[in-house]
Amino acid sequence: MSHFPSIPVKFERPRAGGVDVLILAGEHSGDQHAAKIVKELLTKNPQLKIAAFGGPSLREAGAQLLFDMTGFSAVGIVEVLAAYPFYKKLFSRMVDWTKVWKPGLVILVDYPGLNLRFANELREAGISVKGGGKTQVIQYVSPQLWAWKPNRRFSMARDLDALGTIFPFEPAVYKDTKLDARFVGHPFAEPGHHSNLSYDPDGPILLLPGSRPKPVKKIFPALIEAFALFRENYPKKRAVVLHTGGAVHAELYRLCAEYGNQAKGIDLLPVGETNISASAALVSSGTMSLTVALAGIPGAVVYRANPLTWWVGRRLIAGRIDNLGIANILLKRQAWPEYLQTECEPESLAERLKVCVEDSSVRQLAQSDAQELFTLLSARAGSTPVEWISGFITPKLS
Repeated sequence: MSHFPSIPVKFERPRAGGVDVLILAGEHSGDQHAAKIVKELLTKNPQLKIAAFGGPSLREAGAQLLFDMTGFSAVGIVEVLAAYPFYKKLFSRMVDWTKVWKPGLVILVDYPGLNLRFANELREAGISVKGGGKTQVIQYVSPQLWAWKPNRRFSMARDLDALGTIFPFEPAVYKDTKLDARFVGHPFAEPGHHSNLSYDPDGPILLLPGSRPKPVKKIFPALIEAFALFRENYPKKRAVVLHTGGAVHAELYRLCAEYGNQAKGIDLLPVGETNISASAALVSSGTMSLTVALAGIPGAVVYRANPLTWWVGRRLIAGRIDNLGIANILLKRQAWPEYLQTECEPESLAERLKVCVEDSSVRQLAQSDAQELFTLLSARAGSTPVEWISGFITPKLS
């Protein structure tokens, strides 16, 4: 378990002597979404005491970071089993801290594998409102029940006070429960949101294999080889890989060194620190696939996993969804072709890049699809995330 950070016996005390809001955000994207919320909450009420199990973005936004949850998240059956002892210890100590300090509100951001267990534990311990206590527990970002484990909606209704969804079709999933689920808009479509990605027909190729080391190890080799093949016809083209630092950067650097000349022309850059205008993209099926789609950048969704993880996952979602990329799910068509598992091979990916930079109709379609996505995600059901969350904070924020 040496690749996991050490866990303190006890997390530090609240610096302000107490805590109004506790946030759990276990991934890089959740850390960023939560950080934006914290900034707005503290603008409304600078005296608000906020602590977090999250990442560096939450710390920079003004939350007291109790433990950095980003950079080591396990994904998939095999990976989760290997990480179980670490997560068990971490989870226990997170619960212990919450029992002692009893925040008025717990905001769970995405990451349902850990967060929904946390909500259940708070109820069973009598800490949350649903368990007879005083701590309200809400979830921001619904788990993908429309893909797998739909019966979780009943345990969520039992353990949560409310749910804010970021996709417009999700509240309907909970209609047969008593859970207050509402669409609060997607953070990428909010007024004032700035994306560091844009389209430029003369720009570099974006290679985005993911934000965690294990998926990167599975996916990035195919992207390196695909770009090398593509570059045989476009020797002046460069590629940009955006990373979240830490172990992810180390894995990307190691693979570039391993592939030597095949990785020529590939630049590794920290995500969010610079604006990138790209001509095409190969992107894994996570949050960045939607970011790329909203930027109107043509390309493809790629994915590779441990064979057992893939086999189990495909059977769990069989008959529920036809696509893996969220933009494709929202548009109800494969606007961005998907190259998954054995289909994620260099020759096909290189050919897709060639089409994206040469075919003007592909580029135009990506732009129109981006506008359609933005319209879908901009719809409002009466509140923004901060307005929704503010209703649970005492005293109420104006």
